[in-house]
Amino acid sequence: MCILTMKKVLAILLMVVAAVVAPVQATASASSEGEGGTPGFDIKEIIFHHLGDAYGWEVPFSHDLRIPLPIIVNDSQGGWHLFSSARLEHGQTYVDNGVTYRIAEEGDYSGKVVEVAADGGEFRPFDLSITKNVLALFISAIVVMALVFSLLRYYKRNGMRAPRKGVGALEALICFIYDGVIKDTLGAKAPKFAGYLLTVFLFIFVMNLLGLIVIFPGGANLTGNIAVTLVLALMTFIITNVKGNKHYWKDIFWPDVPLPLKFPFPLMPIIELFGIFTKPAALCVRLFANMLSGHMIVIVFTMLIFIFAPFGVAVTTGTTVISVMFSLFMLMLDVLVSFIQAYVFTMLSTLFISFAVEEHHEPEVKTEQ
Repeated sequence: MCILTMKKVLAILLMVVAAVVAPVQATASASSEGEGGTPGFDIKEIIFHHLGDAYGWEVPFSHDLRIPLPIIVNDSQGGWHLFSSARLEHGQTYVDNGVTYRIAEEGDYSGKVVEVAADGGEFRPFDLSITKNVLALFISAIVVMALVFSLLRYYKRNGMRAPRKGVGALEALICFIYDGVIKDTLGAKAPKFAGYLLTVFLFIFVMNLLGLIVIFPGGANLTGNIAVTLVLALMTFIITNVKGNKHYWKDIFWPDVPLPLKFPFPLMPIIELFGIFTKPAALCVRLFANMLSGHMIVIVFTMLIFIFAPFGVAVTTGTTVISVMFSLFMLMLDVLVSFIQAYVFTMLSTLFISFAVEEHHEPEVKTEQ
């Protein structure tokens, strides 16, 4: 029975790979042009196009169809404009109340909405557009709130009875982070910071998972955007330094080191002060680099199909099978990495906060009577 089951699983996997190989191979063959079979696409441009932000949400398996998003800009004269990004697709220009807009294709404003002057010059307006990443942030926040409120509703209806299925898995995840990271590190102060830390964990985890889904509402590489990770790290930075007690600031400006290291030249205070900024910077770059590299590896494996397309059907077929299998493996690995990166960010944020709020008690000196 087990052998039969394994055979069925293997057959299904082969069918899936074959279903992916056929259209991809055909696309790879069709995309080869020019002398010497040079691929008719820019690999670097494709990679950063998929990893970057956009004014529309691409429909899977099509570069021509997009879900339009609202563009909200303030022109050079101070007037506000609201229109659909569908009006600027495929290099088109759009005139709204006498102001011409387009999406720049090159230069410093490449990929951004610009205002076109009468002499052909470009002006970057104040842009509050709902881009792909902005909408993905809203979707991630809604998903996190839906998950948390579903657990809250369960306890209101069923008291303290243990939940099951999806709600039970969510409770186990929250308890794992709270008991194993937040409470163990912060102790009695855990309830004070648990709201922020649990929100950060769930928010990053949901963003990571949604980024692995290739169809709407997934596909946005939010944690691979350094602006997003910078804001998350900045929140930890603000909480750490605002809630820091007098012992925290004393250890920064007058640490317990030999006097020559802090006076007359404040070597150690400078290092400690510099460390205030390097800690959130490490949070920001670690999450950004790990998630960006994971997405990039999957795209590079896929691009191998098109790179080897000019070498014939046999080479392309073999490369396609290998690329698809490695891409599937990397996607499954990225699910684990999504949890690990959310866990690491939360754990380090908890540690930084604990260093700032930790109470220092002077050792008691016992006297003989």
